[in-house]
Amino acid sequence: MQRALQLAALGQNRTSPNPLVGAVVINESGFLVGEGFHARAGLPHAEVGALNQAGDQAKGGTLVVTLEPCCHQGRTPPCTDLVLSSGLRRVVVALQDPDSRVSGAGLERLRDGGLEVITGVLEDLAVSQNKAFIHRIRTGLPLGIMKWAMSFDGRTSLPNGASKWITNEKSRDWVHSLRAKVDAVIVGGETVRRDDPLLTSRGKSTPEPIRVVFSRSLDLPENSRIWDTSISRTLIAYGPEVPKKLLSNLPKGPGKIKLRSSEPIDLLHSLAEMGCNSVLWECGPKLASIAIKQGCVQEIAMMLAPKLLGGVPAGTPLSELGLYSVEDAFTLKTISKKTFGQDLLVRALLE
Repeated sequence: MQRALQLAALGQNRTSPNPLVGAVVINESGFLVGEGFHARAGLPHAEVGALNQAGDQAKGGTLVVTLEPCCHQGRTPPCTDLVLSSGLRRVVVALQDPDSRVSGAGLERLRDGGLEVITGVLEDLAVSQNKAFIHRIRTGLPLGIMKWAMSFDGRTSLPNGASKWITNEKSRDWVHSLRAKVDAVIVGGETVRRDDPLLTSRGKSTPEPIRVVFSRSLDLPENSRIWDTSISRTLIAYGPEVPKKLLSNLPKGPGKIKLRSSEPIDLLHSLAEMGCNSVLWECGPKLASIAIKQGCVQEIAMMLAPKLLGGVPAGTPLSELGLYSVEDAFTLKTISKKTFGQDLLVRALLE
């Protein structure tokens, strides 16, 4: 199963809206004779690749797969049919598929076909690997990660707006790696106007994540690096109250999304419909605060640099959250800490 999980990880950032899945086939003598993973949505599933590689050697053997084999017709045929016709004796599964079209029905079909089925092997690791997919299936929304970098005194910029660079080069390289693991990166118009960000993984991911600019005013700069869609796909999202005359002023390259409302939650609904399992919020304090209050964020990734910036009007990660008592504060559960030189990365879950 550890090998199957390693194989599944090879599809990182290419399988959405599908999950990451890896599979191996062990023959009757206990030798590995087939491997496969789901490489991209629309391509054959992991079980197909592993069983095709194993061929007749699968007879009497065992299929080890990280997710319950599907039993419905989607963009590809149901995997349970191939498993049942392969001559296998046993199927070992890490995680039951949370998709209502499967959700145990695939396992039941295999048992009804006479196969021994074992479940729950390294289930925790499989859950962690597919947490974004599981979250979207259960909530209808992509998993949201919010990232910011700040000084020891909690500042994200100087009073004059200068913010490059608070963190060191190793920390910024980690952020590029984080972008490579999500389907979309979201910023507001303020960030585009102030920072002119590129928002790519710097080649760590192919394809690059979708860059989403969420603007209520459509007051966007005419020239910005983010409008260059030869580097990565860019979308401009806006609400229904935006005057139509402003739409003609938008850059020609990016796609446009008209939302049901000018709220982050509706942006996530639209991105989920497009097949996004995960998003990264790299926005300014106002949009960040609204996204948190609307339940659009499940994890915070904070990079803390050993610097003091000072200044009462200096930038901070969040603006007003509407709290009047410390007891009402949003609470976090730290899940990991890591250093990049003198910088400290803390990742935490919003509870």
